[in-house]
Amino acid sequence: MNASALAATTAPPPSLAVFAGHAGIAPLTRVSLARIEQRIDVYLRFGEPARIIRLDRWRRIAVFLPGAMFCRIRWHANDYGTIRWRLMVMQSCTPLDAAQRIPGVLPGARLLLHAEGEPAVRAVLSQLDAIEAQSIAPADVSPTYWRTLGNRLAARLPLPAYTAERHAAWLAGKVLP
Repeated sequence: MNASALAATTAPPPSLAVFAGHAGIAPLTRVSLARIEQRIDVYLRFGEPARIIRLDRWRRIAVFLPGAMFCRIRWHANDYGTIRWRLMVMQSCTPLDAAQRIPGVLPGARLLLHAEGEPAVRAVLSQLDAIEAQSIAPADVSPTYWRTLGNRLAARLPLPAYTAERHAAWLAGKVLP
């Protein structure tokens, strides 16, 4: 069999087949949000969705472009008080990126930080407040910082501060090829 016949019979790799016939269409990440007064609150702490779709009075869907970073907080309560606190910092992906399946996030996202329980969530929220106090948008923070913060939480070590110098180094590194 000659080379031209072999090239004509081989199929493109499965990773490229995703884009066949869909040139210019970016895959979007859909994040479910909900609010039922005094019971459930699933909301975005930061992140700039490309679009928000309102399903009904209680439910919305935030749509993110690939590469966008966002933070979703999930809070549940019952008649006796708060029963669940969960905070996740995620980055939306393309079909070629490694992503994790996360409930309420379709088709999935890269999980950078996961905090469960009131003390851990409050610790991360205080770090977010400190970042915003420096006039830095949390969605622009280095993904490595969020991973480091999550690892420090899991190991019960002191949480590192995100400084303006660290942010300047991250921005300078993004410019390099």
